[in-house]
Amino acid sequence: MRTELVTTLKRQATELLDELERSREPILITQHGRPSAYLVDVETYELLQRRMTLLEGIARGEKAIEEGRTVSQVDAKKRMSRWLK
Repeated sequence: MRTELVTTLKRQATELLDELERSREPILITQHGRPSAYLVDVETYELLQRRMTLLEGIARGEKAIEEGRTVSQVDAKKRMSRWLK
C-alpha cells in the first residue's frame, strides 16, 4: 500500500485520484507523521460497505442464537407468508 503526505494530497489530488482509479490500491494519507485517512476508489469503498453490512447481519444472527431468540422453520414460514403472497 502506498503512503502519501496530506500535503501531497493537497497539491496533487487529481494525479492521485487518476492513479487510484487505475491501480485500485488504497493510499494511506498521513498528517504530522501519523496515519490520518485512507483514500480508496468508489468501487472498493462500496464493496467494503456491502461486506460490512453482511458481516453485521451475521453477527446479529449469531447473537440472536446465543440469546435463544430463534424460531422453528414452520413458525418462520408462517411469519414470512405474510410478505410472500
